[in-house]
Amino acid sequence: MNEPTTTKPAPETWDFWDDGVREPAMNMAVDEALLRMAAARGRPLLRFYAWDRPAVTIGYVQAFTAAPQEGCTVIRRTTGGGVVFHDHDLTHSVVIPAGHRLAKVTPIESYAFVNDAVREGLAGCQVAAELTQLEIPKCVDRLRMVCFTTPTRYDVVLGNQKIAGAAQRRTREGILHQGSIHFGHELPLPRSELIRRIAEAFAARDGIAFTEFAPGPELLALAEELARTRYSTDEWNRMR
Repeated sequence: MNEPTTTKPAPETWDFWDDGVREPAMNMAVDEALLRMAAARGRPLLRFYAWDRPAVTIGYVQAFTAAPQEGCTVIRRTTGGGVVFHDHDLTHSVVIPAGHRLAKVTPIESYAFVNDAVREGLAGCQVAAELTQLEIPKCVDRLRMVCFTTPTRYDVVLGNQKIAGAAQRRTREGILHQGSIHFGHELPLPRSELIRRIAEAFAARDGIAFTEFAPGPELLALAEELARTRYSTDEWNRMR
């Protein structure tokens, strides 16, 4: 008797974009443009990017003065979280369209999904990190906190050191998850190797298959407008 055959589910397609180096305002603007167009694109996207100068991003609700005022460009994110230094880090974002299964779970569950893929990617680089179960103490001033000195639940830690964290924003279009991997010094492995391993970790989850993403003129035009009218302005960056 022939054994019954089972059909494996088709891989879920995600877009993959190694975007390279941009100026700080444009980096944040591209992420917001991707979120605004997520529903139209219809599938998740994983983006890696770098900075053309030392920069600091602050969470949406944070005080502008929480960041250093000299030697770097300060940009307010559209996501929450704390102060993040973009000097030696590897920055990434995940954009999930509304209606996707990850948009239907709680914020902490989607946060854990992405950060656990980051953890697995680091494990592939022989970095034995884990997800913390710590919560931000109530005594911490969230308006001024520094992301990598204040671990929260499902951040990635190596011993007692936080090495990866993130923040999210949810809108009608979907979810923007902005993350950073920072060892407190230069990356211990080539950027390309870290990206490859993290992408492989995502691909190993639930049969995800990546397709290379190329931004169209509409996305870039929207990002350029957001960079000019929002992320480059004192009205946005110094609103608090």
